[in-house]
Amino acid sequence: MNLPNILTMSRIAVIPVIVTLVMMNNITAQWIAFVLYVLAALTDFLDGYLARKMNVVSPLGRMLDPIADKLIVGALLITFAYEGSFSASLTFAAVFIMMREIAVSGLREFLGPLNIVIPVSGIAKYKTTSQLIALGLVMAVPIVPGLNLAATATLWLATGLTLYTGYEYFVGAWPHLTKEEA
Repeated sequence: MNLPNILTMSRIAVIPVIVTLVMMNNITAQWIAFVLYVLAALTDFLDGYLARKMNVVSPLGRMLDPIADKLIVGALLITFAYEGSFSASLTFAAVFIMMREIAVSGLREFLGPLNIVIPVSGIAKYKTTSQLIALGLVMAVPIVPGLNLAATATLWLATGLTLYTGYEYFVGAWPHLTKEEA
């Protein structure tokens, strides 16, 4: 156990609290959820930075960090779709994001036993950052008037980046998926 891994696990542990507070649908709970979410999102940057700075990069951290990202994004997409923060079009954006995240995870699962690693693209970091910012904006809409358009536009930007990086992964994996077995 090290500080970066503890930060990553804390990001996972706070997800049910954030979801519960969002579902309470009152202004105080919304503010607390937003603050916890911002702190959790900041750990996404901080855990990797500290792991490199402290020279404690670990297999556990490399595994947990993307899982933590997918869990917080997925949990909030589902929560916002369920509790009505999303319009029909944003619900489709959420579905596209979830489909990509699950498909790429499945692709990695398939390629892992073959010892094939498709490297993370530079755009993938922007994808995750845009998802986290978009969901923060969606969360802030009830407490900060006038953010709806920015939240919608940012979520669609995140969706576009998400789909593009999914396409990149599948293009990189395609030769391994179409190879005849010996």
